[in-house]
Amino acid sequence: MSDATGTRAATDAERAPPELSVVVPVYNEAECVGPLCDAIYAVLSALGRSFEVLLVDDGSSDDTPARLAREKSRREHLCVFRFRRNCGQSAAMSCGFDHARGRIVVTLDADLQNDPADIARLLEGIDSGEWDVVCGWRRQRQDSWLRRISSRIANAVRNRLSGETISDTGCSLKAYRTDFLRKIKVFSGMHRFLPTVLKMEGARVTEIPVHHRPRLAGKAKYGVWNRIFRSFRDLLAVRWMKARHIRYESEEI
Repeated sequence: MSDATGTRAATDAERAPPELSVVVPVYNEAECVGPLCDAIYAVLSALGRSFEVLLVDDGSSDDTPARLAREKSRREHLCVFRFRRNCGQSAAMSCGFDHARGRIVVTLDADLQNDPADIARLLEGIDSGEWDVVCGWRRQRQDSWLRRISSRIANAVRNRLSGETISDTGCSLKAYRTDFLRKIKVFSGMHRFLPTVLKMEGARVTEIPVHHRPRLAGKAKYGVWNRIFRSFRDLLAVRWMKARHIRYESEEI
């Protein structure tokens, strides 16, 4: 009787939603998978919160799937999803959002340039009750001068055309209240504009400086020229969405 009760209690506990879901898109980052999981689990274990980690493989062509399977076999609260083909970062994030069960969702890149230690500071902003979305701002980026300059120009253009004030929309290290993520549909390329789209749904958004580290393994997936035209096209779409967004106040009589 006690054994059956204990088993039932354990099963119920496993099914209970965690407080925090960490979503990480992964694409051809075989060398980073192990160190990434070590770093994330070290930080989350110290927070004293229930959590889950969702790693979404975006159709990797290297040894990433095998590395992810290895981590899955030896870690609790780790979920791994794999796309049959490369679909892009927005799709990988959307998959993670769809499966996330936590009250708060945190996103970060898999290349170890984001520092998981900053997760605690993002959560402070959500826990304060003042903010629904807290964005990381890579104030001191550890990238080439070309990437830094192109990103600065892109952010300036994006803010000017979208009426936005976010300094670094390209930083994946962000924390969201999950109930706001449930209100939106993520389109291809929209991961760059999530703060703006969420503001349209009434979310209170802020940003804080976070650490940024040099890439130690693997290769960058985005360059200047392979995203400039796509980003501009997506920016025009978001500008259109903001202009057509329905706003009204009503009362029942």
